[in-house]
Amino acid sequence: MRDAYPTVVIEDVYPELDCGRHPVKREVGDRLEVWADIFKEGHDRVSAVLRYRRKGERRWSEVPMRHVENDRWTGSFVLEENARYEYTVCAWPDHFGSWCEEVEKKLGAGQRVEVELVEGRELVKEAASRTRSRKLKEVLSAFDEAAYQERLRLLLSREVRGLMAAHPDRSAATAHRTLEVVVDRERARYGAWYEMMPRSQGTVEGKSATFKDCERRLPEIAGMGFDVVYLLPIHPIGHTNRKGPNNTLTAGPEDPGSPYAIGSEEGGHKSVHPELGTLEDFRRFVEACREWGMEVALDFAIQCSPDHPYVREHPEWFRWRPDGTIKYAENPPKKYQDIVNVDFHSENWKELWEEWKSVVLFWVEQGVKIFRVDNPHTKPFAFWEWLIREVQEEHPEVIFLSEAFTRPKVMHELAKLGFSQSYTYFTWRNTRGELTEYLSELARGWAKEYMRPNLFPSTPDILPPILQEGGRPAFMMRFVLAATLSPSYGIYNGFELCENRGIPGREEYLDSEKYEYKVWDWERPGNIKDYIAKVNRIRRENPALHELENLVFCGSDNDGIIFYGKTLEENAIFVAVNLDPHNLREGNVYFPLDLLGIADDEWYTVEELISGVDYPSMGWGRYVRLDPNVNPAEIYRVRKEG
Repeated sequence: MRDAYPTVVIEDVYPELDCGRHPVKREVGDRLEVWADIFKEGHDRVSAVLRYRRKGERRWSEVPMRHVENDRWTGSFVLEENARYEYTVCAWPDHFGSWCEEVEKKLGAGQRVEVELVEGRELVKEAASRTRSRKLKEVLSAFDEAAYQERLRLLLSREVRGLMAAHPDRSAATAHRTLEVVVDRERARYGAWYEMMPRSQGTVEGKSATFKDCERRLPEIAGMGFDVVYLLPIHPIGHTNRKGPNNTLTAGPEDPGSPYAIGSEEGGHKSVHPELGTLEDFRRFVEACREWGMEVALDFAIQCSPDHPYVREHPEWFRWRPDGTIKYAENPPKKYQDIVNVDFHSENWKELWEEWKSVVLFWVEQGVKIFRVDNPHTKPFAFWEWLIREVQEEHPEVIFLSEAFTRPKVMHELAKLGFSQSYTYFTWRNTRGELTEYLSELARGWAKEYMRPNLFPSTPDILPPILQEGGRPAFMMRFVLAATLSPSYGIYNGFELCENRGIPGREEYLDSEKYEYKVWDWERPGNIKDYIAKVNRIRRENPALHELENLVFCGSDNDGIIFYGKTLEENAIFVAVNLDPHNLREGNVYFPLDLLGIADDEWYTVEELISGVDYPSMGWGRYVRLDPNVNPAEIYRVRKEG
């Protein structure tokens, strides 16, 4: 043992989030590459390993780290399972490696090294004694019987160097703190979501659809290329302060109310609305989705109607006003008279937390493995960190999507605490500058380690001005942006019909199906279902579009045209989008030929995937003419000739 204390410095480890406070995220099959600055005083050599294990296991596996440059080291391992892994970096002085380097320098200078050979033998002797290695003992015996030149050859041989590297002296090793990576299944990164209001999937005016009606729509949804069918709340709806059409405060006897006013005498969060069917009907719907190659996501909204059984059975879970009335939810200037919030800080908070965990696990038992969480930013951070970890310890395949349109740091904290995906500000980013800045932040900033964006052009609560004013071209343009900028995106039913009737001056749907029964004509003229199906097919066929970090923004000499691309091995996809839904835009866009390994004078093929037309090309620039009513976007696959 040559060092009584650690002498190697390990710093600037990547990836390491908030000094190890939060885990980073990856998906099954990814290779986690870890970097670190590793050095010590003087000129001694250093050895380092990357250690890893599934969380909860006792034994570590390890792989050697290699020196890159300027004391920067790297190592990697494959994340093979949907689980949580731990990893760390460990480094120590490499005494034998330093000895070899010193001896080789002296030999190069023409010096004899008899004394150094004795020092080398002592290092081998220490290793043999420490490890009881039979092969190292054989090296010692051979050394003692050899002459000078043979001793040199022996101790500097590849075999002895390998033996000494395999039996290092780690008595003075430095170990970095243990870090964590959450390894999700692929759907956490990649998927196309179709958001469905279940009661609006029928054909009878003034009447709720059923789960069987929803089943009948699955072939069409699957045909458009969606992976996830996301259902708004399916639970019984309260009667007290029930909302009427267009969010009015007075509901008629036939008005269904908002599905977010959860709970009545018919049940709460573990029940389904009788108008939709039974729990068995719901399970059949889940199975039908699976047969069509899709899975179900369920809305998880932690709020209650005043008629919810929890209010009667657990009044201590709620906030009560001095006059004895229960406090309804508010988000000034919005008022939600039909909803009351639970009190996460009540004296019985532990029982309350356990109950919400049981709600999630109940639906997991029914086959639901994805939850879109409503307004998580209004509940304690500590609750979400606990709940998600608890659920994923039993069911690591479960995915949580954070629906939090709030302050940036709050959105980021929720992602760090465990949410698998996050809603974003994409809904309000319209110009080339806005989109480039925001998506670059998500794809290349620290957010890429933990915040997987799921881009929705609209939601049941938000109909942005560009869709209200831009008509069908705006829907096509915003759809292509969402579907190609991020590997995960979603649309809300009615988007494929270009439904854009809004309340004047507000970002809300007129006659919203949140407050009334709706019957849609799914073949309504002007729909973009075929366009959606084509783009989703392009997404599936091109693995470059399944990633986020490979997003690059490229040049365009027209400010109204955004041009960007993604590459993965030989798959290179580029997208040009007209951001102006009212006017034709034209100009040159510029392919990053250096990134593609194409010389300036080399021919390559640009295949426009929406039209299916190939264009032999040379040079960086390509002229595009994007008519919002004809081709608001073009998607190119670039192929090198030969």
